[in-house]
Amino acid sequence: MQPVYTVIATVIGYLAGSLSFAVIVSRLMGLQDPRTFGSKNPGATNVLRSGSKAAAAITLLLDGVKGFLPVFLVRVLGKPYGLEEGTMALVAVAAFLGHLYPAFFRFKGGKGVATFIGVVFGIDALLGLATAITWLLVAFFFRYSSLASLVAAVFAFVYYLLGDRVAWYVDAAVAIALFAMAMLLFYRHRENIGRLLKGTESRLGAKKAEAAPDHHPHHHRHHHH
Repeated sequence: MQPVYTVIATVIGYLAGSLSFAVIVSRLMGLQDPRTFGSKNPGATNVLRSGSKAAAAITLLLDGVKGFLPVFLVRVLGKPYGLEEGTMALVAVAAFLGHLYPAFFRFKGGKGVATFIGVVFGIDALLGLATAITWLLVAFFFRYSSLASLVAAVFAFVYYLLGDRVAWYVDAAVAIALFAMAMLLFYRHRENIGRLLKGTESRLGAKKAEAAPDHHPHHHRHHHH
């Protein structure tokens, strides 16, 4: 274990995570700063509120990549430098924390979902895939992106613990990192959790549903007359 390399890798992870792509992509594409409208959250969901699907997709991808790359590079290139799972776990948390509290953007970052899933892909491709699919399934069936994120975060940790039966072994540092990131995700989504419990959380694609009159044609008729 080379502490110097571990520190360097962790700092790089944090700085990579600190690249708030919602802000950067919006700036480059001439869109309004995502921190000034909607949920004011610099994440892909809020960039989508600017009306640019492309900007939102690029933000999502890059926020994922900045979590994935540092972790993946440690995993693939770290061994000769004495960087083992412990460093990978530190870098994972550092990149994630960078997204939440970015050095370059006054420490006001996003809620961490895209970066979290990216980090998990960096730890293990199958684990990342399982986590992403979990997110998609919950989002698809329940129509809440926040709920999908919370469930996916918990399951990433659970899948990792159960995964040793399949192919890989459980590393304590990685397990702690996954658990810590899940806790941080819950903390960042505390307002969403409150709204979920009250039933006031905004649903995915809710605007379309409200605008479409064909759901309850009778109600509309009564309102108009």
